[in-house]
Amino acid sequence: MANYKLQINGRNYEVDVEEDTPLLWVLRDTLGLVGTKYSCGVAQCGACTVHVNDEARRSCVLPVSSVQNDAITTIEGLSENGDHPVQQAWEEVDVAQCGYCQAGQIMTAAALLKKNPQPSDEEIVAGMNANICRCGTYHRIKEAVKLASAKTK
Repeated sequence: MANYKLQINGRNYEVDVEEDTPLLWVLRDTLGLVGTKYSCGVAQCGACTVHVNDEARRSCVLPVSSVQNDAITTIEGLSENGDHPVQQAWEEVDVAQCGYCQAGQIMTAAALLKKNPQPSDEEIVAGMNANICRCGTYHRIKEAVKLASAKTK
């Protein structure tokens, strides 16, 4: 076991875990930040998406030892009151059905809009393509990303 200093949602943490422990388990099991979800465990679905230095990353396969000097943001840290433009758009469009993938979808959308504040429909589809929604709310996801994009003008 080793001590790792992490910056998560603007706060500093120190954790004593194995170097290959996935960030997802540090977030959920060690720190109690359970908004980031576990689903596939092999970085294929996107439910575990967090931001590492403003980049969308899959936390289920990301060893904690690789992020100790990085700024990590989880769904809990995206905004203090759920008022990030993507979160507001998600609510306005009523995207969530079961809700399980939504934290990862929102984190991916927020990272996409940070890089490209005014994406085309094709860029939204391409940017969100790697996230799986078992309920099939892809049309509403695209609509919410477009709405959030308009709010950031």
